[in-house]
Amino acid sequence: MQSIKNIKVGKINKLIILIIIIISLSQFNYVKSQDNLIGKITSIKILDKISSKNELINLVNGEEQIYKDLAIKSMKCTNSEFDDNPEIKAYIQVRDLTKKSNDEVFVFNNWMFSSSPSIIPFDHPVYDIWLTDCD
Repeated sequence: MQSIKNIKVGKINKLIILIIIIISLSQFNYVKSQDNLIGKITSIKILDKISSKNELINLVNGEEQIYKDLAIKSMKCTNSEFDDNPEIKAYIQVRDLTKKSNDEVFVFNNWMFSSSPSIIPFDHPVYDIWLTDCD
């Protein structure tokens, strides 16, 4: 009788260990998928309003890039976790290099959204910037 109880307890212990392993693996996959939402490269399009030409620029997050009269820096970009309605957002800082008096003042220092660029618009007399992708 004692050996039957030991066998049942042993099966229950194996079942509990298996459940714990399955739960911890699912949590690991969730964390891994969250990391895939944060990108390292932000893609933006810049329109020169005077020449009517636009150019696609890839910014490495955390590094400043000079484009004509603008110094552009993407701090962070993320993709949405929903595939049916993708949303890309990035925190972008832009300085106008023609303004020598206030070198540290940003003309844009905020989040930018790909689906709704008019929520927080980039307002510049010569250039227009909008977010296209986050890789």
